[in-house]
Amino acid sequence: MQCFIYKSNKKEELYVYLSKQDDFSDIPEAILQSIGQLAYVMTLEITPERKLAREKATDILNGIEEHGFFIQMPPTLHQAPQKLQ
Repeated sequence: MQCFIYKSNKKEELYVYLSKQDDFSDIPEAILQSIGQLAYVMTLEITPERKLAREKATDILNGIEEHGFFIQMPPTLHQAPQKLQ
């Protein structure tokens, strides 16, 4: 599936995957407001076998099929454990 990828201007490292370029109609208004403006990044052919850096290709494809879009959330930052005194 050809996917169109957009980044959020409000939340760093948040990306939205769509099957139709510039078609945000499936994304609920509340989500659009929370993630801010979306800027086009690139088009990518995603197949179930494709290896991606942070997401499983099948998760992206399933999300688009079920909801019309997929949101890749920013990575979770873990704090280093604090020393006990």
